[in-house]
Amino acid sequence: MAQSIGPRLYSCCNCRNHVGLHDDIISKAFQGRTGRAFLFSHAMNIVLGAKEDRNLLTGLHTVADISCADCNEPLGWKYERAYEASQKYKEGKFIFEKAKIVKEEDW
Repeated sequence: MAQSIGPRLYSCCNCRNHVGLHDDIISKAFQGRTGRAFLFSHAMNIVLGAKEDRNLLTGLHTVADISCADCNEPLGWKYERAYEASQKYKEGKFIFEKAKIVKEEDW
């Protein structure tokens, strides 16, 4: 009998609060403040900071920093608005810094 595998989760590196699902990863080819980052379609158990305009590698964006809802560890940011037409697909999506999240051991 095959074992059922639950959702593959990513958690905050500091407190292990679940913050994202593996199936929600859009791309692993992003750059964060501390190195590699992942673009997720959804996030959970996070707190949004204030919106601000930020000049990123791909142009000007309005972003809001995201942090863990349990321990307040900074995790990345949410794209609120992209000013370049080619970057509009990022709007409403989340960047998680790879160094700030961990895979849960169940997978």
